[in-house]
Amino acid sequence: MRKLNRLTTVKAMISLAFVCAGVAWAGDWSETVEVRHEHERCVSYRAKLNGEFLVVHATIQAGWHTFAMDNRQRAAEKLAGRKSLGIDLPTEIRVTQGLEVIGPWHQSSPKDFSKPEMRWFSWGFEDQALFVVKVRRSGAGPAQLAVRGQACTEKTCKNIDVALSLPLSGAAKNAHPAEIDFKTLVQVR
Repeated sequence: MRKLNRLTTVKAMISLAFVCAGVAWAGDWSETVEVRHEHERCVSYRAKLNGEFLVVHATIQAGWHTFAMDNRQRAAEKLAGRKSLGIDLPTEIRVTQGLEVIGPWHQSSPKDFSKPEMRWFSWGFEDQALFVVKVRRSGAGPAQLAVRGQACTEKTCKNIDVALSLPLSGAAKNAHPAEIDFKTLVQVR
């Protein structure tokens, strides 16, 4: 009886492993890449193809923040030609292989981090951010993405320069973009 229970348990564990592997594959998320400052994780990124949309998800660690894709444009509008002490580096996402961007980027609605009394204007994200753009396939093999920018705390900043590889075989070609809540996103300027 004991051997039968062990065999049943082993079979159940193997079945569960295959189901979990299938769910992970069906989700189409890339491997997560992390940005670290010394031993502390600042931010991590992952990407997936959802129908005709490329989705990049950033998870920002507590105490850290990153910046909007249109941070420079927003700051220039507020400065109206005046000089600034500096402008935080915006998030830049370039698709370098496998996909072609065919529409404007959208991002989570950024938080205003500005300090107008210091002529410092900046917008960005805490906790998490979503970046979405319409794409089409432009070649075989995985899509390659380059993410650049900056993650900061109140005391320090860390430059971001990471690459993501997104397998396109088995990607959700017929996924419904309703999974993306466009009401929570704003178009990048």
